[in-house]
Amino acid sequence: MTKPEILVLTRIYAPTLVALEQEYTVHKLWTAADPNALLQEVAPNIRGVVTTSLTGFKHEQFETLPNLEILACFGIGHGAIDLSAARDRRVTVTNTPDSIAESVADLGTGLIIALMRRICETDRFVRTGKWRKSLPPLGRDLSGKTCGIVGLGKIGLCIAKRVQTFGMSVCYYGPREKNGVEHPYYADVETLAKHSDCLVVTCPLTPQTRKLVDARILRALGAKGYLVNVARGAIVDEEALIAALKTGEIAGAGLDVFWNEPDVPAELIEMEQVVLVPHIGSSTLEIREQRGAHLLANLRAHFSGNPVPNPLR
Repeated sequence: MTKPEILVLTRIYAPTLVALEQEYTVHKLWTAADPNALLQEVAPNIRGVVTTSLTGFKHEQFETLPNLEILACFGIGHGAIDLSAARDRRVTVTNTPDSIAESVADLGTGLIIALMRRICETDRFVRTGKWRKSLPPLGRDLSGKTCGIVGLGKIGLCIAKRVQTFGMSVCYYGPREKNGVEHPYYADVETLAKHSDCLVVTCPLTPQTRKLVDARILRALGAKGYLVNVARGAIVDEEALIAALKTGEIAGAGLDVFWNEPDVPAELIEMEQVVLVPHIGSSTLEIREQRGAHLLANLRAHFSGNPVPNPLR
């Protein structure tokens, strides 16, 4: 029996890719020397596509695959896939529903601690032998400080719960004040930044939040303030952030996301007061295993003629 041919757009969790290759004829777009040439060659035979929440799938991509039946997203997929185009072409779209709030909040809280206590900086201090010649730089206590959260959704609420255990108070900004939330609310990010020792970005990327944290917000955060971003790179004006870090306008930054991932500006890499991690908010073994299982179940159901368990509508 001929295996269905599927196109995988970008690198995904390796064990899931191995399982796909056992059940399907897999074409890996990201490994092709000439992706356009590969696409033209295999397009008529492609019945399924695997993408991710970051890579997505646009209207024009549907047009290139005339026999596409299913688009399976490794991740939530909301906002990254043109669902209208999928409906027009009668393509089934699936995702891998899971809760990443706790994992992203763990990382966000870890970045706050690493940044304010200068953990990564002093790790380098020890490794380079500087401890024999001088005393390490001093960090800041979390207790008694204020954590301002930009976007008090599921992730923001999880971070709020965590930082309170370290003695931090919490305030937040969002499009509207939330019912039943006791933390102080500020209707604009600049005021939130003025009242924060550490400003944490957890809101979605939308046209309204693109470059929401700009030079004005960073000035309001001030020379003793820290910025942590575990949302999307484009919410923070990267050029303004680099300038503020260079001049000492803010004390430091912890970043899990960037404008042009995986390309990170050299200026950020060279700065001691910056903690950089490669977009690992949801990159835990448990979440990857769960997503892989959902992805495989969706594809198996579709190609067996059964309803998919996780349709994205």
